[in-house]
Amino acid sequence: MTDEPKAITALSDIGPDQKPKRAPRRRKDEDALEQEQLTDEEINDPTRRWYFVHTYSGHENKVRNAIKATVAKVDASDKIFHVIVPTEDEIEIRDGQRRTVKRKLYPGYVLVQTIPLDAMKDADTKASAREAGADENEAKKRQEALAVWQLIRNTTGVTGFVSSGTAPVPLSKEEVNHILRAMRMEQPRVRVAFQPGQSVRIVDGPFEDFVGTVDEINTEKGRVKVIVNMFGRETPVELDFLQVERV
Repeated sequence: MTDEPKAITALSDIGPDQKPKRAPRRRKDEDALEQEQLTDEEINDPTRRWYFVHTYSGHENKVRNAIKATVAKVDASDKIFHVIVPTEDEIEIRDGQRRTVKRKLYPGYVLVQTIPLDAMKDADTKASAREAGADENEAKKRQEALAVWQLIRNTTGVTGFVSSGTAPVPLSKEEVNHILRAMRMEQPRVRVAFQPGQSVRIVDGPFEDFVGTVDEINTEKGRVKVIVNMFGRETPVELDFLQVERV
């Protein structure tokens, strides 16, 4: 379906940073453990599809838990296989402290793996799944796809699928693997409160209380180069992230 829009493309403005930070191994949570248990064969199973489901902001985990609970209750694990909130660990530097926080890769979205839902492109109701001319097997596929769509869509907190018209648009193999690779990263990304060109105050070391301008940020090493004025001359000083704070 080369002419169909890519679900991930619509979310590219909230895509993850690409600069890793050397740090301790990430803490394993339920989503991370679940996706690590997935084999490449299961992730790329040609009989399954991955979809993005849009949720109310901040309801991603509640939606995931609700869908999984309903799947268990109605025994639909043969149609809805995995429900994941894509996250990654991130090192946050704030107030002179370094801490690891969990950041959602795509806020407001949950990733689900289900049977193909393309069978319901022209089937918005059960009646349409039994339209004239549809053979029994095709009608069954449409009914199953519609049932899966309804189970997920009717979950509290869900506002809809990323779709084209009435049909959910599956993510491509490349998009899915890109997302899961980001979740597998063992080196959390780093986030600092300053950017090149901004003023910072040095809070530790021989240049304590100097105010300078950020020149370069090296997230891999956790270092920042600051230009300070010493005796009327601009002098570059390389510091740890913890040694500076934004003015």
